[in-house]
Amino acid sequence: MGSSDMDQKASYEDASREPGEVVSTISSSMNPLQPPDTSSEEPFTTYFDSKIPIPEDEKQSCFSFRKLWAFTGPGFLMSIAYLDPGNIESDLQSGAVAGFKLLWVLMLATLIGLLLQRLAARLGVVTGLHLAEVCNRQYQKVPRIVLWLMVELAIIGSDMQEVIGSAIAINLLSMGKIPLWGGVLITIADTFVFLFLDKYGLRKLEAFFGFLITIMALTFGYEYITVRPNQEKLLKGLFVPYCQDCGTPQLEQAVGIVGAVIMPHNMYLHSALVKSRQVNRANKREVREANKYFFIESCIALFVSFIINIFVVTVFAEAFFEKNNADVNTVCINASSPHSSLFPNNNQTLEVDIYKGGVVLGCYFGPAALYIWAIGILAAGQSSTMTGTYSGQFAMEGFLNLRWSRFARVLLTRSIAITPTLFVAIFQDVEHLTGMNDFLNVLMSLQLPFALIPVLTFTSLPSVMNDFANGLFWRIAGGLLILLICSINMYFVVDYVMSLNHMALYIGAAVLSVIYLSFVAYLSWLCLIALGASFLACGTTHHLGLAACPELFLLNSVDTDTLVAR
Repeated sequence: MGSSDMDQKASYEDASREPGEVVSTISSSMNPLQPPDTSSEEPFTTYFDSKIPIPEDEKQSCFSFRKLWAFTGPGFLMSIAYLDPGNIESDLQSGAVAGFKLLWVLMLATLIGLLLQRLAARLGVVTGLHLAEVCNRQYQKVPRIVLWLMVELAIIGSDMQEVIGSAIAINLLSMGKIPLWGGVLITIADTFVFLFLDKYGLRKLEAFFGFLITIMALTFGYEYITVRPNQEKLLKGLFVPYCQDCGTPQLEQAVGIVGAVIMPHNMYLHSALVKSRQVNRANKREVREANKYFFIESCIALFVSFIINIFVVTVFAEAFFEKNNADVNTVCINASSPHSSLFPNNNQTLEVDIYKGGVVLGCYFGPAALYIWAIGILAAGQSSTMTGTYSGQFAMEGFLNLRWSRFARVLLTRSIAITPTLFVAIFQDVEHLTGMNDFLNVLMSLQLPFALIPVLTFTSLPSVMNDFANGLFWRIAGGLLILLICSINMYFVVDYVMSLNHMALYIGAAVLSVIYLSFVAYLSWLCLIALGASFLACGTTHHLGLAACPELFLLNSVDTDTLVAR
């Protein structure tokens, strides 16, 4: 163990001894309700073998580019979730269905995502623990296991889209010679190889992700320059919140944008990635500085991802909005495209996905546009598959407190996510995956409360965050944002279930909804208490608050005197 790690350990163990100077982490007081955990030990390092040092720059007291560069990395890895194949497909469908009219929704969803990522990053910086580890220490066994299962479902759903997206890109680049299942196997193999890049240094791994983001920017930027969207419509769509002549399809697409942008497992990922920097949590100034630079870096990273998303939306808005199948069929036949049969010769509105989107670009703008599109999708799928694997490792290690070897952890998390994807690839052809993507989007939308509610709960607890707990503004704003996002996604889920048109499915959905909403209500109840509504704690205003309610699954490490006072 290096000297920096010893310093981290010392600051963790001495947290309770110097209340004036030290930022404490999770309460170490033992409790009959507390899960088995040796609080005297240093928190188990889930992934990173070394931490990147932060340079001292005495000349620049307010801002230093050297320090910003040292903190740069986690935010860009986090931003890849905003550029995965699921997001790209949502972008192109938004452009094809609503033109430029929903760009403001994309911008608003990205801003909301930034604010939520801020909470996740602060949790990791202040406590030295990521979200799954905090859940493991703060929740009892039943909710902890349920949360882990929900996060794994979200990761599996996201991973299926990402791996399938990579496989589609490989299919397009090989002119159909490599089938979908072959592309999945290739993606699995190269993901294992790339995941071990950090053995050569964490900065090299982050540089590789930066390279993949650059590829996406260049490829989708090429499509943007080739199509040359109307700039006036672009600016109007961004800054004028309107949707003239919009109907149900456009509303559903707007809801889909929010669901695609804000990913539940990304909260767990970001709170873990910030642990890769060497921050002395015994020093409030360093913690405050780390929070500042991580937020600046997240702003830059999400701005880059937002620009790339704009490229995709506007390309399809300019070229394919209000096009029908007959229009595309004619162009593809004239271009001697082998894929013209994908578009029947009728007047139905054009429906596109990642695969058909590349084909349509090839028909209208030449083979180069198709292959460059495929390269961009491959970069998106490959990078997001890798970060999805990290999310799976952090979640499993944090919730279950696993201390396995590195290879065993990667193998298990990959197997859980990849197995269903391989089955889909074997039994489904590349041209008919839209229905599966709709289902996966619904699945991930259902998991959002299980990431957003815990992160708001714990960042609002003084016993967890000490002096860095959310203030009144962030509590109210965070609560309203989470309520808005969850409501939007519930609309999306209900709309999807109603479209199934089968009574047995309705009954099954109703039963599952009761169980699901009960657990969400339970987490929301605990969250409201953490936000300051102490009167909800067993219907009493007793100063013991949560400690007076041993049936609660949330551990009574909460400083309820502080909560009542606040």
